[in-house]
Amino acid sequence: MTRKRVRCVLPIAIASVLAVHPVLAQSPSSGPTLDLRYRFENVDDDAFARDANAHTLRARFGYRWVASPRWTVFAEGEYVEGLFNANYNSTTNGNTAFPVVADPDATELNQAFVSYAESGFKATLGRQRLVFDNHRFIGNVGWRQNEQTFDALDLTYKLAATGPSLRYAYLDRAQRIFGDASAQGEWNLDSHAFSINQTLPLGSITGYAYLIDNQDVATGSLATYGLRWSGSQVLSSAWKLGWTLEAAQQKDYANNPLPVSADYRFIEPTLGYGEFTAKVGYERLEGNGVSAFQTPLATLHAFNGWADRFVSTPGNGLEDVYVGVGGKHGSWNWQALWHDFSADRGSADYGTEFDAQLGYAFTPAINTLIKLADYRSDGFSSDETKLWLSLEYRY
Repeated sequence: MTRKRVRCVLPIAIASVLAVHPVLAQSPSSGPTLDLRYRFENVDDDAFARDANAHTLRARFGYRWVASPRWTVFAEGEYVEGLFNANYNSTTNGNTAFPVVADPDATELNQAFVSYAESGFKATLGRQRLVFDNHRFIGNVGWRQNEQTFDALDLTYKLAATGPSLRYAYLDRAQRIFGDASAQGEWNLDSHAFSINQTLPLGSITGYAYLIDNQDVATGSLATYGLRWSGSQVLSSAWKLGWTLEAAQQKDYANNPLPVSADYRFIEPTLGYGEFTAKVGYERLEGNGVSAFQTPLATLHAFNGWADRFVSTPGNGLEDVYVGVGGKHGSWNWQALWHDFSADRGSADYGTEFDAQLGYAFTPAINTLIKLADYRSDGFSSDETKLWLSLEYRY
């Protein structure tokens, strides 16, 4: 069978799996795991004469072995392939005449770890998905087809029922979204992540220190120290107030050749009524004209607009003021956001962005999503519109 025929047959195979397999939630018991996601992504970027149109399939196949109540072993492979055409720049296919859709073909080991848990203590060693807090500093970049995982040791411990939760992770290597075929597909690290969280009568507070020594990209070696307070308060049977306040400072670390001293501020109050939630937010990443506050190991797509114009903070820093609404009703969920971007240093306006998405869950295991990002430049980068359609199945 030719490669072209394989690509044509794959969507039919997905449909067959969805129709035949029973819909089951993932269980902590021993057994196989399966995660399939088809996605269409269109990118209309004014800097390019042609649009990008990417049809991609991700398939993850894993097996979990619960050896005892304390010991678990898990291994998972990941396969990503472009379907039908290659009218996009995957970052490894050489199609630089098209805008980037960072979902290159890949066949690799996504996770392989052993885990031990007992009496509030848990240790996980091996290649694994790591997420700290809200993904702002360390995340798995789950939006892309090839997620980011880490070769790491992750330790957590809960000190009594009302005591603090402690977490430490040693990060040896980052397996990035660009895959093994890319020079940027893997970063060698010698990094430490510390976190302590305490539940309070009003919300919870988290202190953290992320000491990232990037041995492949020296300017990515950064030490970040911060404090985060988040919580919610029921106001009545229908109304609910929520909030997040965060402050951090970042310095150059290890072999970073650039002097870095930058602050981070984040404020986000939310107000919920029934199935609806509204929020306003302010996020500031300081810059001095040369260097700026950076979060290279984060799930960056979740912050500063879904068009991904600010995955690297500009030298003059970034201020993101936004408002959003969202909600759930039955099997439907939706969200809309509007951002206003400007420089932290100086008075430059960067642009504005409108984001919206609508999701529907056919079952707990099968869901679909349509998503839009529309960035309008005011001097930073170029106008860009992105549209996504996806269908996902998990077993």
